[in-house]
Amino acid sequence: MSVRTESSAAHRAGFACFVGRPNAGKSTLTNALVGTKVAITSNRPQTTRHTVRGIVHRPEAQLVLVDTPGLHKPRTLLGERLNDVVRTTWSEVDVIGFCLPADQKIGPGDRYIAGELADIKKTPKVAIVTKTDLVDSKALAAQLIAIDQLGKELGIEWAEIIPVSAVGDTQVSLLADLLVPMLPESPPLYPEGDLTDEPEQVMVAELIREAALEGVRDELPHSIAVVVEEMLPREDRPADKPLLDIHANVYIERPSQKGIIIGPKGKRLKEVGMKSRKHIEALLGTPVFLDLHVKVAKDWQRDPKQLRKLGF
Repeated sequence: MSVRTESSAAHRAGFACFVGRPNAGKSTLTNALVGTKVAITSNRPQTTRHTVRGIVHRPEAQLVLVDTPGLHKPRTLLGERLNDVVRTTWSEVDVIGFCLPADQKIGPGDRYIAGELADIKKTPKVAIVTKTDLVDSKALAAQLIAIDQLGKELGIEWAEIIPVSAVGDTQVSLLADLLVPMLPESPPLYPEGDLTDEPEQVMVAELIREAALEGVRDELPHSIAVVVEEMLPREDRPADKPLLDIHANVYIERPSQKGIIIGPKGKRLKEVGMKSRKHIEALLGTPVFLDLHVKVAKDWQRDPKQLRKLGF
């Protein structure tokens, strides 16, 4: 007679963060691991401004993903604050995943980050080759060798080097398998149903900002900030037909940018509203009435007072 023994492996839980230059595929990877849209993804660099945590729940472990803004050489006060956020995050997590796109040679931006990583001694570092669906096996092999070489040059010992494609869902769960053993033994840090610990208002603002960035000319990406002023359930609605009123302001830096965001006869702003409303309703699980206004906050990226007001 065989006796079934309970698995004695201890539960692990901890924090991992993905780093890499802007647009290296960090947010897309976070979303693929969590299985739902938590970090905003945009094909524009520099779109993640908040530490969005995606949470991967497994029976034996809980992996909390901290998504940092891309580290880059700062040109503005906002840039400097974002870099401070990155370094603080690195020193507090259990494992760091360094994302390098498979389709781009290792450049000065990657070296800059790798140099910073080399200074952080205790935390295990995993090199993640992203976007492998964009290259053939020969190019991928060359990239893996180059990353190994980069580690040797800078004195970084990669705990693992792993190729993934978040878009093709290739090796994504294997990545989680590799990260879990690097976490400390711990009970779960978040309740089972949680996918992110971002306050809902911040996530809603990010979804609006993502929609506003789409298809906008290159001069705008950094100049958009979104603040959700209020989210209130509409009064006098039957219980089975709730409606959430969301009032949000889209801030830009110069009056000349206003027309770009609003578009001819308000068409663009209407599209932004429709697109983001779909995502917001999916996120919150309730119908939403979205009220959007475009406002000018002059040169907000360089002004400490405005940065504070806009949540930075």
